[in-house]
Amino acid sequence: MRCPYCHNAEIWEVNRPGIMDEEGLYSFLRPRAGFLQGVCFSGGEPLMRDDLTEVIRTIRAMGFAVKLDTNGLYPDRLKALLDEELLDMVAMDIKNEPARYAETVGLSQLSMRRIADSVDLLFGADIRVEFRTTVTTRFHDEQSFQVIGEWLAGADFYALQPFRVSDFVPDPTLGTPSRETLDTYASILRQTIRQVEIRG
Repeated sequence: MRCPYCHNAEIWEVNRPGIMDEEGLYSFLRPRAGFLQGVCFSGGEPLMRDDLTEVIRTIRAMGFAVKLDTNGLYPDRLKALLDEELLDMVAMDIKNEPARYAETVGLSQLSMRRIADSVDLLFGADIRVEFRTTVTTRFHDEQSFQVIGEWLAGADFYALQPFRVSDFVPDPTLGTPSRETLDTYASILRQTIRQVEIRG
């Protein structure tokens, strides 16, 4: 899944020029143990990496907390990390209501099974969990958040962040929602979700 409006469209590649390899990462972190509190694995989709579990084990052994950002497409790998208690926090991107997920991420069709499985795992996780949506005027409306609110009813935390044109996502036609629009969506979500925050 390559979401056309997300800031994190590129996967971390170890041998990509300008990107540190694992030992470079460990060398950076070792002298900062006790000063930095944690490490966030974002992306792209971090769970695409076959060796992510081992990297996280190493970093946790240094004393760092670990946060994972995920799109939910790899529930089996997410479950393995949760079962091993390697994560302190997970933030999962919710692209849209299920009926509009494929459209929102630029696909003709998309099975929601794996995404729904990841949501279910996070509802049962004994760690801090955040769901969040980058909101556009093209793909989102009040109906979107009515459905999302029903789908994620009982969640502890949800963040709304407005889409903004950037060098990474230069398409201005996706549209940045107004603060008033975001307030409306937040009010809808607050009917079923404990805490809702607007960022940016």
